[in-house]
Amino acid sequence: RNRAMTKTATFAAVHFCVAFTVGYLMTGSVLVGGAIALVEPAVNTVAYHFHERAWARMEAGRVARRMACGDAIAC
Repeated sequence: RNRAMTKTATFAAVHFCVAFTVGYLMTGSVLVGGAIALVEPAVNTVAYHFHERAWARMEAGRVARRMACGDAIAC
């Protein structure tokens, strides 16, 4: 979980910078760019965190099924 949170935090930082830059370049407004940079990445970061957790859970289930089946291709 710690690694997932670290990835989430670094992703948020990059996303903030990209969102601000795009918002600023599209509007010419630091205020609008800043608002976009705060709202959109915050929502997207939360979604990304749960997306990563879902993928980790699916992978854990896949490994558990392989172990239960003795690494058989189809169980």
